[in-house]
Amino acid sequence: MNTAAALANVLWLGRSRGAARRFARALSEPRGAQEAWLRVQLARHATSEFGRTHDFAGIGDAGAFARRVPLTDYAGVAPSLARIRRGERDLLSCGRVSHLVPTSGSTGARKLIPFTAALQEGFDAAVGPWMTDLARQRPALRWGPAYWSVSPLADDDSASGGVGAVPVGFADDADYLGGTGAWLVRQALAVPGSLRRVRDTSAFWGLTLLALLRQRDLRLMSVWHPSFLDLLVGAAGPHWDVLLEAIERGGVGPWAAALPRAAEPTWSVAPDRVRAAALHRLGPADWPRWWPRLQVVSCWGDQAAASGWRRLVDRLPDVLVQPKGLLATEAVVTIPYRDTMPLAITSHYFEFLDDAGSVRGAHQLERGGKYEVVVSNGGGLWRYRIGDVVECTGHLRATPTLRFLGRAARGSDLRGEKLSEVFVAEVLRSLWPVTSPPAYAALQAWDLASGAGYDLLVSADGIGESPEHLTTRLDAALGANPHYALARRLGQLAAPRIVPVAGDRARDELAARSGRLGDVKPRVLINAGSAER
Repeated sequence: MNTAAALANVLWLGRSRGAARRFARALSEPRGAQEAWLRVQLARHATSEFGRTHDFAGIGDAGAFARRVPLTDYAGVAPSLARIRRGERDLLSCGRVSHLVPTSGSTGARKLIPFTAALQEGFDAAVGPWMTDLARQRPALRWGPAYWSVSPLADDDSASGGVGAVPVGFADDADYLGGTGAWLVRQALAVPGSLRRVRDTSAFWGLTLLALLRQRDLRLMSVWHPSFLDLLVGAAGPHWDVLLEAIERGGVGPWAAALPRAAEPTWSVAPDRVRAAALHRLGPADWPRWWPRLQVVSCWGDQAAASGWRRLVDRLPDVLVQPKGLLATEAVVTIPYRDTMPLAITSHYFEFLDDAGSVRGAHQLERGGKYEVVVSNGGGLWRYRIGDVVECTGHLRATPTLRFLGRAARGSDLRGEKLSEVFVAEVLRSLWPVTSPPAYAALQAWDLASGAGYDLLVSADGIGESPEHLTTRLDAALGANPHYALARRLGQLAAPRIVPVAGDRARDELAARSGRLGDVKPRVLINAGSAER
């Protein structure tokens, strides 16, 4: 047992009990919990410029909030964010904006999301019940260190228009908890947060592996796309002897030059000949045995990440491979809890747009209904369309449970067919059993002088039947969209084609994309001419 990590984990879980109790109570009264959250935050931010403009002080209920505050998106708040970055205060919310957190937009452009004490409280209110429930399922989780995703800094303020008064970026994912919570988490981290300042990609992977391989007692790994873990363990083979030598002798081996001087003390590790010898016996291929006490791997499990998640489940039969809830930089939408994904009702205020464009509260969602998520997060985003579409899969007590379907704004319209990512995801899901999705599958549009159409990029394990039969089934499934069916009948779109790709396509795309590695989100629809190919 790692005593320091265990003590930090126990203290953190103890600190989280209040949030867990509040969440458990709120599950039975989602309407009351949501209205209470809204009242508190409207009063808290009533004197902000936005609050005065929309008369937060005069709003008495959710209906008045919806009438007085318009729906918005990133373009609607961008002018205020530019002023915040220059140092103006109390614009979208009251209080200090500690950071502007970068995240990728649906078109690939960087967005900057304001992070405040109120937003940090929202994340804390979600992480508390999630981790408390996780410790209930896996009690041994608390007795050792954890790896929480750390991504290299890909840019700085000067890369996008000069240095601002408000800093851009977080040190690591622990920063979402803030204050004591972040400090406690860092005491149990297997990899120092200073890794984020390592800009050399090869050194980043080497140092990450070195820190993790030293931790025989590792209990939890929290990553984003499952392919991140593929990349990580895949990098061990070519550097295995170098890694073992660094563990045996101490220090950071050949990667010392990549560490900023200020970070060096956090990497001053004593020699460990016993651990090096044990790893030598195991070798670089059988990575599950590197960490014999591993309890949980947390990663995306929806849509294009489903096959990677399934591979981890098969490879780690004694480990809980838990799909993450729906998390965005702007808000926590759902959390894994009691074997389902309930709405994070104590974290933010949620509204949902149905197919008719009507607004519904959390208590009004119907099983099987599909909705676009609108969030008010207390950090300055009010009635903000984050662009995610979800399906209500049922209810935990009275609170809706949700499944991510795709992005509302992402679509393809070569010849008037109007394919959305949500629809394409459902089509691809229908082609294979839920328990055995292919390693990779995505629909890619093409548009040339000779015509236009769609290619199904699919790994060999997904073809199975004859390509012709799979093409016929795909065309029929896409034809459930009447606009696609008409374009096919008129000859505006060619029949879809099956294009075999390597099974590690998702991993390679993850490696190739720049920016925070956690921003590389699963996708199943690739537009014509897109750099995402």
